[in-house]
Amino acid sequence: MNDDATDSDVTDRMLLQRMAAGDRVALGVLYRSYHGRLCRFLTRLTRRADVIEEVINDCFWIAWQKAGTFHGDSRVSTWLMGIAYRCGLKALRQHGDEPVEDDPRHEERSAAHDLDEDRELRDWLSKGLERLSVDQRVVIELVYGVGHTLDDVAVIMQCPVGTVKARLFHARVKLRNVLPTLAGDSPKRTENAP
Repeated sequence: MNDDATDSDVTDRMLLQRMAAGDRVALGVLYRSYHGRLCRFLTRLTRRADVIEEVINDCFWIAWQKAGTFHGDSRVSTWLMGIAYRCGLKALRQHGDEPVEDDPRHEERSAAHDLDEDRELRDWLSKGLERLSVDQRVVIELVYGVGHTLDDVAVIMQCPVGTVKARLFHARVKLRNVLPTLAGDSPKRTENAP
């Protein structure tokens, strides 16, 4: 773990201690610090912005209630991702993941400054990730998107490290097989041209 991650975790632990004492300002600081990361992570579970916001709120409600029970067995970020993951699965069981119109404000917030080419690449990758199971998408996002270790992911998903490794392996194999096909479907992609 690098020094920035260590400093961040120390700060997060202090915020949790303050939350356990009833400090709502500390809750607000932690919420703002993690909102974007949780949004990105949860988009691997569902594209529904309403469900994502509900899950984040549920996650921080639980964090508020359980702040005093955090024992420091993992980083705070791992603990929060685990709560968000379990809340996300619960929300999917309750709401399903039926497609809804994308929230244009969500797209503007996450991609306002991206070039068309970057957006196309992201869309292509998103289509590939949609072909994976929820557990495979979550593992990909936690490892490659958020940067968690396999041990952290095992804690978050409450499963053995071997299961995480297997999900990551199968996700990469599936992406390796499906992404070239999806690239052929994209009319703007010309990288494969002779």
